[in-house]
Amino acid sequence: MNFQELSKEQQIMVSMRKVLTNIIKEITPPPGSKEYPLTEHTVEDIRMCLGLIAARERELAEAQGITNLARPHYTDEPQNTHKVSIHPMPRKNDK
Repeated sequence: MNFQELSKEQQIMVSMRKVLTNIIKEITPPPGSKEYPLTEHTVEDIRMCLGLIAARERELAEAQGITNLARPHYTDEPQNTHKVSIHPMPRKNDK
């Protein structure tokens, strides 16, 4: 669905989620650095906001009859799946 096709509330939710996640990306220190510009309380508040945004986005989608099966994926997660058949190995006595 195109951003312009979303309701005003959905556009607000998408924009707020993007702004918060971009702020987090920009202020996150490099790995190994101990300095972090936000307090633990602020981090928890941001998590709470993102959780509320996600919940409201889900409610709005369900109200429109949209089922979202998309799930987050890790960047190093395998993209292809391989089907492996499991057959019992023949025994020496089974010929």
